[in-house]
Amino acid sequence: MKAKSLAHLVFSVFSLFSTDCWSLSVSRAAETSIPFEGEKTLWHEGFERFDYVMDDETFAIAPFKRPDTEKFAVGNPAKGQRRCIVVLPKKVAPGNPWSWQGCYWDHQPQTELELLRRGFYIAFITPDPGRQYPGKQWDAWYAYLTEKHGLSRKPAFVGMSKGGVNEYTWATSNPDKVSCIYADNPGIYPEDILRIGELIKHDVPLLNVCGTLDFVLEKNTKVIENIYHQGGGRISIMIKEGTGHHPHSLIDPKPIADFIEQHVQPATTARPDLVDDTFTKSYYYNTENAYIYLPKEDTYAACRGPQFTPCYDRYDKVLESTFGHTGMALLVPKTAAAGKPWVFRADRIGRDASAIDLALLAKGYYIVAAPITGGGPTRKEWDEAYKLMTDHGFSKKPALEGTGAGAGEAYAWAIQNPDKVSCIYGENPAMRTIMSGNQPPLKTPLVDNLAALAKTGVPILHVCGSLDPWLDRDTRVAEKKYKELGGNFTVIVRQGEGHFSTKPQDPKPVVDFIVGKGN
Repeated sequence: MKAKSLAHLVFSVFSLFSTDCWSLSVSRAAETSIPFEGEKTLWHEGFERFDYVMDDETFAIAPFKRPDTEKFAVGNPAKGQRRCIVVLPKKVAPGNPWSWQGCYWDHQPQTELELLRRGFYIAFITPDPGRQYPGKQWDAWYAYLTEKHGLSRKPAFVGMSKGGVNEYTWATSNPDKVSCIYADNPGIYPEDILRIGELIKHDVPLLNVCGTLDFVLEKNTKVIENIYHQGGGRISIMIKEGTGHHPHSLIDPKPIADFIEQHVQPATTARPDLVDDTFTKSYYYNTENAYIYLPKEDTYAACRGPQFTPCYDRYDKVLESTFGHTGMALLVPKTAAAGKPWVFRADRIGRDASAIDLALLAKGYYIVAAPITGGGPTRKEWDEAYKLMTDHGFSKKPALEGTGAGAGEAYAWAIQNPDKVSCIYGENPAMRTIMSGNQPPLKTPLVDNLAALAKTGVPILHVCGSLDPWLDRDTRVAEKKYKELGGNFTVIVRQGEGHFSTKPQDPKPVVDFIVGKGN
């Protein structure tokens, strides 16, 4: 799950299929749906069902009287045709939302029933036989429902097993026409894994449910999760303990229906004022498991991702050349704390959210990572990032933060700008710098340049492993000299830890320090 190379897959440009029957440059959906024609029957719990047949060649859609022997299921279509179904809610939810299923109609229908109760339409089309991509017939059915009957232009997708193949194939070819995807023990073609980035670019959230003993868990579900998370997309996972490929779904479908209901409407969160079109949006969350009991299955599920943990908006500045360059990154809290405090980080912000970052975001802090270009950090770029933040009303005294050698770069900037720093936090710091553009240049070691910080009253906290080689070499030296200058310097030592932490870190001491000292 930590394979960073997956984040750099080259995503293919999606293709749009055209049809002779329905134009797929979808016009504005109607405010209210248009009644469906044909003979209606009843599906589970008395929901109205309409059946249709589509001609495979002309894509013409006509009402169909289904045999009573089918009951709630669907039969095989005649040669050259395919069956289509739409089930109506008793009270339509705003926006005419609908869920699309492309395989195994009426198998474990509890999610569809729950969505119907919540005001969703449910639609189905007979899948293509064998190893074939959903084609123009799927496009025509989508156009029929959205253009002629006014259903939402961004349905949710539901796919079990082979249904996962169908939903991922159609969705990666039409990422602008999908609100979210629920995939259950899903199959997926290898070529569609390489196109997953199209869904990330169009901000399509995913929920994958899988069994611990299902062969597709390692082959598909975890691979998709890796790519999606590292690519900045929102993917949530539920792995059911002790189950295989069957049974699909959940006996109580509430977690699935909640996910779909929350994501069928477009996100309304506004971009911060300081974020212009040169920034791309993604998401920041951790992938730690929560072990949740499923009472009706009498088992537990390992649940992770934005549906089960806090998730924050992330913005990264796009540079003209991305080779070896990282632009400014910004993590945004749900609600800014008074005074708009922020943390100025010297390190890149990875995709695996840290406990400290999450705790600070929860307290209303913004987190900003300084740009790192090919030659390393520069004073000019740090100054520009600082100016951008303060020009937009953020605190003029951010907390400075860095890990390892990154802490040295935080010190280098702070030493040149002691009046612009509320506090400094370093984790296993290496007190050295390669920052260019310092005026005047720092010709002596950082530990010999602490007087300005001490005079300004900047408090410092280091958290170090007892086995870290930099503890005695740098931290203890800096601590001694800073205290001799009258400065406030605290060291927390984690016994048995080296330079790279292997245990979960309690964020409270660091967060209390930053929040207590920042202003």
